Amino acid sequence: MKIKKVMTSLMVVPLFGLISFSGSAQELDPYLQELIEKGINKSQIVKINSIEAEQAVLDQRLAKSTFIPKVTLNGSFTRLDDDITFDQETQDLLQATQKLLIKEAVGLPFNYPLPEGTPLRDAPNLQDKNILKASVEMDWVLFSGLEATHAIKASKHKASSLNYLGMAEKDKIAMQIIQAYDQLALVYASEKVLTTTERYLKEQETFVKRAIESGLATPIERKRIELAQQQLEGKRLDFQHNKTLLVEQLNQLTGEDKEQLRLMVPQLQSIGIDKMMEGEKRNEIKALEEAEQAIVHKSKMQKSNFIPKVAVKGHYEFIEDNLSLLDPKWYVGVGVRWNIFDGTQSRIKAKKTELESLKYRERIEEAEEMIALSVINAQMNYEAKLQTVKIIEKEIELAQDTYNMVDQQYKNNMVSITDVLDALTELEKTHFKYQEAVFNQRRAITELLHANGKLSY
Repeated sequence: MKIKKVMTSLMVVPLFGLISFSGSAQELDPYLQELIEKGINKSQIVKINSIEAEQAVLDQRLAKSTFIPKVTLNGSFTRLDDDITFDQETQDLLQATQKLLIKEAVGLPFNYPLPEGTPLRDAPNLQDKNILKASVEMDWVLFSGLEATHAIKASKHKASSLNYLGMAEKDKIAMQIIQAYDQLALVYASEKVLTTTERYLKEQETFVKRAIESGLATPIERKRIELAQQQLEGKRLDFQHNKTLLVEQLNQLTGEDKEQLRLMVPQLQSIGIDKMMEGEKRNEIKALEEAEQAIVHKSKMQKSNFIPKVAVKGHYEFIEDNLSLLDPKWYVGVGVRWNIFDGTQSRIKAKKTELESLKYRERIEEAEEMIALSVINAQMNYEAKLQTVKIIEKEIELAQDTYNMVDQQYKNNMVSITDVLDALTELEKTHFKYQEAVFNQRRAITELLHANGKLSY
């Protein structure tokens, strides 16, 4: 018979020794582990997720930098159309005051004329027309009204969410590689069945040839065996095609050299698990929970817009000569900024963000319900597949005994070669059924472990 194409939509199946779980830790096939690592490193989706997680970490550092003092160096040159001076009346007043001070200094009455030739200074400019400035400024946020604090927490939870999403994506890639790897093991196991069938046919061919020579059989019986051999070659060709497709798939997933992939010979063996303990949360749930927390802190950050902000500002001028009479050389100040009313924008944004948080909560509850159902389904499916393996083991035993009996009857000239070939075909079918049953049992184990959050690689 023709076995099902191994490239059809099948669930992921682990190899023997692939999975570790409570009560039964087993080692991973080293070569399969290498393939999984290569597949994860090759995946563009994993790389993009890693970049986004790194961006979230940088957002966290950016929010923390709010409390680090900012220092700025400034330099400028300005030329005015003219010097800025006092008006004429003020200049005359300053000149008269200067004369009074000189008279007082030399002991002359204020109503005596000032001696000729006494030098007087002109009133200084308020600002020279050529202005060269060089200064340093410092801004330091002491209290951000909790905006920066919540921004840091939101970025932290976002980074965690992206990390969990990355882990979930790595699981998907690993499961795809495991699936192709185990499907290849099924191909090899099926080829062994064909090799056994081929050996049986050769034995029958030898017996029929001798029987024909002795006049105990007809050439028709030999032709039946030749037809069975041709059908066997057709099945073998199908397996070769499937093997080629699986090697191509693994090459695409991992980037591993095709020749190296053709050399590997994976084994398909039935495995069991101990009593399943309570599992951990799936990475998908953890990612949703972390995203929900990020949204919660984003909402709090928007609400804190009405909390006063406190900052320190400092300024120092390096070039004192070009300062105006009113400009200070340096100053330090503390300021408070209090947003009392922004047209309800912050409140509306916070409300919108809260609704986004509710969406995440609904997604989490939906995912938990689906996972709980999948655990029950996977448990029942595993028990059914395990029982199927036991049944087919009995079928193989019966088919083998039947073939041995019919073969002996044929050699005693009690049945025809058709009966022998029918018994051999039935034996071949049961062996194929057993390999597929083992394949499905391993798939069921994987589904159960994954549903319980215990699948590892």
